[in-house]
Amino acid sequence: MSLMRTKWHAALLLGSLLIGASPALAEAVFHRGNSGEPQTLDSAHVSVDIEAFVLKDLFEGLTIYSADGKIVPGAAESWTVSEDGTVYTFKLRENAKWSDGSPVTAEDFVFSAQRVEDPKTAAEYANILYPIKNAEKVNKGEVPVDQLGVKAVDAKTVEYTLERPTPYFPQLMAHMTALPVNKANVEKFGKDYVKPGNMVSNGAFKLEAHIPNDSLTVAKNENYWDAANVKLDKVIFYPSEDDAANIRRFEAKELDTVYHFSSSEIKRLREQYKDQVRVTPALSTYYYSFDTRQEPYSDVRVRQALSMAIDREFLANEIYNGAQLPVYNLVPEGMEGYGKGPVPEWASMSQIDREDKALELMKEAGYGEGGKPLNIEIRYNTNTDHERVATAVADMWKNTFGAKVSLQNSDVSAHYAYLTEGGKFNVARAGWSADYGDPENFLSLMISTNKSFNYGHYNNPEYDALLKQSYDETDPAKRMELMKKAEEMINRDQPIASLMNYANLWLVSDRIKGWEDNAVNEHLSKYLSVAE
Repeated sequence: MSLMRTKWHAALLLGSLLIGASPALAEAVFHRGNSGEPQTLDSAHVSVDIEAFVLKDLFEGLTIYSADGKIVPGAAESWTVSEDGTVYTFKLRENAKWSDGSPVTAEDFVFSAQRVEDPKTAAEYANILYPIKNAEKVNKGEVPVDQLGVKAVDAKTVEYTLERPTPYFPQLMAHMTALPVNKANVEKFGKDYVKPGNMVSNGAFKLEAHIPNDSLTVAKNENYWDAANVKLDKVIFYPSEDDAANIRRFEAKELDTVYHFSSSEIKRLREQYKDQVRVTPALSTYYYSFDTRQEPYSDVRVRQALSMAIDREFLANEIYNGAQLPVYNLVPEGMEGYGKGPVPEWASMSQIDREDKALELMKEAGYGEGGKPLNIEIRYNTNTDHERVATAVADMWKNTFGAKVSLQNSDVSAHYAYLTEGGKFNVARAGWSADYGDPENFLSLMISTNKSFNYGHYNNPEYDALLKQSYDETDPAKRMELMKKAEEMINRDQPIASLMNYANLWLVSDRIKGWEDNAVNEHLSKYLSVAE
């Protein structure tokens, strides 16, 4: 009897172990390709989408984007706007908590906004919150931080007073720069608050581990207000910039998603993986910036000539296989109230006629054949398509002007860090995706006071004055006309050469459920689940 009882207990134990190991009880893990190592996890210093993807899983703003790309309540359950459009009052969720269990308070949002605008923080994206009363003055050190137009009405009510009506303000509150940080956490650890074991966050996930250039793991935050509806246990971000390797890992089922891959692979991948290949038009512009601080790029004729000699149709159709559209202006089409923006006069010329005109301008400026030699370095962030674009543009400039062109690449973090910190260059690849659906978001890149994102240091007082006038204009139609006049100046001065409107390229495995394509390229992991 004793032996039989032992066998019965052993069988029972084995059965329970097998049940415990069943797929139904296995961890739900999303293996997310992220095409680059985040430069930082500090919301005051992030600037690119691969950082935002991580940050927005960890932290939640007052507003967030829904799965289909619409603004919806986040840490705030609701908000109201004053009749004159200058005061926004957000009511925080009563059950909004930080990952350590402490309540999310209005004071956390006051502290976070003041921290971003404090000149001591040197936040690269501080200007995006300039619509807030006194934000620009605070950021420039003209008034103390406590004069910023953000105040805690009570523990769960935060009020923002604006400089002027800003219709897109709820979109700004979903931006990565507006994400809250835990005051006590930051004061305790300083800049080290971003490290695993230190970080306290209020989003659907919390930071578990980070091995630079290998992986970053976030785990479900049990204290998140909507934790009951979060279906993933973990999300592991993989920062590889190697397109071919990422595709191989997707095909081997090691990655559930891949962000950015060589467009030369679109046809093959579509044939094999069909609707797992996602190509979504975006409010984004791919452009080359000229460093206007130094010759010959300080000469508008040289900038115009170099821009005119670029065959955008070739880049879009031959390199990107139609996954991007050739463009000649900065603001992408589709902004509400703006329509299709102005383009340079030469945009309607044939490519041959453009090249002839470009040669005339270059000779007039004293460069090229019979003049000073043109030695150009193109900087770009490591990516197969960016390399192919740079190589093609180099050939165009060599063939048209006899220029000697060299290429220099670096990883995405180093590339943008160099540009935002004011490093000198000749020509640099850049891209901009809409933070909010308003042309101002693109045109503000060229304001002379935008020290972080005006990479080429374009300085035109007339342009700055037009943008300032648009900020003060309350009539929507007149405001749009002012911005179109400003874009006409960009077209004339060519501080940048706009090349293409982006499409977002994703590979999304069939095992990922809840994914929705959207123009703002927002894909919070809280909306997703995995199916084995």
